[in-house]
Amino acid sequence: MSEKNTMGLAKFVACAGVCARRKAVEKVRQGLVSINGYICSNPAHHISDSDRIECDGVLLKIPEKKYYILLNKPVGYLTAASNDFGKRTVMELVKDICDQRSYPVGRLDYMTKGRLLFTNDGELTHRLTHPSFEVPKAYKVTIDADVVSAHVDMIKKGITLDDGAIAADKIFYPDPKNGRVLVIQIHSGRNRIVRRIFEHLGYQVTQLERVEYAGLTLDALQEGEHRFLLDEEIEMIKSYY
Repeated sequence: MSEKNTMGLAKFVACAGVCARRKAVEKVRQGLVSINGYICSNPAHHISDSDRIECDGVLLKIPEKKYYILLNKPVGYLTAASNDFGKRTVMELVKDICDQRSYPVGRLDYMTKGRLLFTNDGELTHRLTHPSFEVPKAYKVTIDADVVSAHVDMIKKGITLDDGAIAADKIFYPDPKNGRVLVIQIHSGRNRIVRRIFEHLGYQVTQLERVEYAGLTLDALQEGEHRFLLDEEIEMIKSYY
């Protein structure tokens, strides 16, 4: 970045790997970011090479090397950098894997397991979490009772929840003989959206696993294990730029 190639403050915070762009905007507006020692609350304020940017008192730099890590998250971990409730967080599962701290892209709730991406690439995090890019996510859902085909059709066509309409991109029984297990693909990132879809129709989700995220699918990772993405996988997820 040069004097002639300036960047908005919130974008810089995100590109420094602190958090996704929307969260970076919040941090700036909350007065947590300073430029050359002075608080700036304007997320769009343009900065340049000579500016010293700090967030929560920590000097920020855009990392030269980007890391992309895939974790098979187990049940019983918060998707958070830290917490005040004594619960384990996913950060414990990827600590010391690289020399730059990476953060989870989006979130999986405490009782959901499956594919969770970590990166210090703030721009990619913004792209993968912003609703306008419609990043696909697929979940294997286990229900407390057989899900009737009429309800599957309703989910395909769309239902209306308290926070608006939602429809599955795809939904099917992986085993036609087992009506309690379905795979559902959606691109919404709304909170607990898969669980709420089935609760709306009178079911309870007993197990939920994200089996695909942005094209990253099941592989040999055991629960709690992680690995770096392959080059071709990095190129695939960057297609959302």
